[in-house]
Amino acid sequence: MPELNLVNFLSKVSFFSEVSKKSLKNLVANSTEESFRKNEIIIAKETIGDAMYVIINGTVKVHDNDHQYDTLLQGECFGEYALIDNKKRSASVTTIERTKVLKIERIDFLNLMTEDGGFAQGILAVMIKRHRELDAIQERLARSKLELELESSRTTGLVQGAMDAIIMFDSNFRIVLTNPSANKLLENDDTLQRNVLYFFDEDSAEVIESLIDEAQHNKAKTINNYIPNIVKVIGSNETETLNEGTISKFGNETETFYTLILRNIEERLDAENQINFLTNQTEYLNKEIKELTSGYGIIAEDVKMQNVLSLIKHVAPTDATVLINGETGTGKELVSRAIHEASNRNDKPLIRINCGAIPANLIESELFGHKKGAFTGATADRKGRFLLADQGTIFLDEIGEMPIDLQPKLLRVIQEGEFDPVGSSETVKVNVRIIAATHRDLLQHANDGKFREDLYYRLNVFPIEVPALRDRGNDISLIANEMIRHFSKKLNKNIVDLTEADKSLLMSYQWPGNVRELQNLIERAIIISKDDRINIKEVIPNDMSFSNAQQDPIREKIYTSKELSNLEKENILKALKQTRWKISGTHGAAELLQLPATTLASKIKAFGLERPI
Repeated sequence: MPELNLVNFLSKVSFFSEVSKKSLKNLVANSTEESFRKNEIIIAKETIGDAMYVIINGTVKVHDNDHQYDTLLQGECFGEYALIDNKKRSASVTTIERTKVLKIERIDFLNLMTEDGGFAQGILAVMIKRHRELDAIQERLARSKLELELESSRTTGLVQGAMDAIIMFDSNFRIVLTNPSANKLLENDDTLQRNVLYFFDEDSAEVIESLIDEAQHNKAKTINNYIPNIVKVIGSNETETLNEGTISKFGNETETFYTLILRNIEERLDAENQINFLTNQTEYLNKEIKELTSGYGIIAEDVKMQNVLSLIKHVAPTDATVLINGETGTGKELVSRAIHEASNRNDKPLIRINCGAIPANLIESELFGHKKGAFTGATADRKGRFLLADQGTIFLDEIGEMPIDLQPKLLRVIQEGEFDPVGSSETVKVNVRIIAATHRDLLQHANDGKFREDLYYRLNVFPIEVPALRDRGNDISLIANEMIRHFSKKLNKNIVDLTEADKSLLMSYQWPGNVRELQNLIERAIIISKDDRINIKEVIPNDMSFSNAQQDPIREKIYTSKELSNLEKENILKALKQTRWKISGTHGAAELLQLPATTLASKIKAFGLERPI
């Protein structure tokens, strides 16, 4: 906000209403504007305060954990006590929406009080005004017993009309007062002198009893505690409700009473569960996008990988179950995403789960969800990943690691599109396209009794074999160069492409870790690079296996007609790749190959070349 506007704004804030604009200008010059996102903490409880804040725009709440004391709007201040002491803050202040504040440091405030007499005079005038207002209020209250009685009547009306259940009881847990909302919650209009603990389940009764025991040993006459646990109330008609609450103590030396305020939170819990469901779905999607996509994507110049892309193109529009086979690190995840993105479900979620990364005792809950109380630690209902993937696609990575006792449940989902969450007798229907991946020989795995043979055949409707990196020829260098560009930008380096010597080293290595190993190697090479060049020899394993072709003496090669045709095809592909598939015109592939554009188009069609995804 411009300085002049900020000065005018502060002149309307009650805390600075008596300060001259000249002094406010000095204040603005020694203060800073800060912006906070929604749900961001500005002041944390138990921290030492060192500044006060004025809300320029936005809204904040003053709270202790989930208990909210107040809401502050534009033009209101908080943290004023930090100007005069360095004690710990008694509450937290968190933004409710995007908020901008003016932060006034204690040291700057005190310096202005010392150096700017007008500023000090204005602040003192505000303090005196506030003090006089408080005196006037106290005087009016002291003079007017009628007003006190009226206020008491209003309080009684507030209690009776409150939507929250209010229950007052004595030190023996005998109820002495309830409001209509409490009677409704307890399902009883005759609760006086009954033991309040009888209306709670065992756990809730123990929590409240312990709080009262703690309060009785507390010498303070009053307390006000937020109950940390959910309070389960069991009404006289056996209706169970979940509530949050606060408990307070008041009285004198001879009598002590406690007030329990309960609020039904079941609707809120249902809403939170729905929000958590949507949030989890979003988190899964963001995680998948981060893990499975990047600037280099699928690079497929080699014929083996071209065949994979062709299979993707054919199977994607269908709902057929796909089984992707390939060594670890070959890019099976990218293939699954390519299938999903090219399918009719691409506007719906793609949910991934690694069957080998989740403990056997948890994977059923992860896949199919569970009901509250289904097992120890199941404190709330949970929607599994099959439900998150409804109408979309689920990618079951490392399917060969799935526990065999869980495989019939997966088979049922594939065959019938339904399952029962853990601890539930309710059948859930889903419409999910299944893509599975494995590095194992699943048929052999089935023969060994570690995988159900019927499940294997249900998964193996449309198999896709992703070739190992060592079998992809020049793709290794193309992928490496694309990774160099990607990581150079990420690591803020300017690395040139691979040299022919580097390419030779990469082509000679066997790549047991496939593309993932190549990615790690390239990133490491860029990190330790010097003079804008990487040294592949420094990072490639020393025990690499070189191809036999390098160890044999070089002989003159006689090419067959088919080999010459393949060479021509590869040469055309290189030209198309270099020109980004521009065929004719200046800097096009035809010009590069010194061929007429019509001739090149005929050759592309004859070779069945298609632009890679």
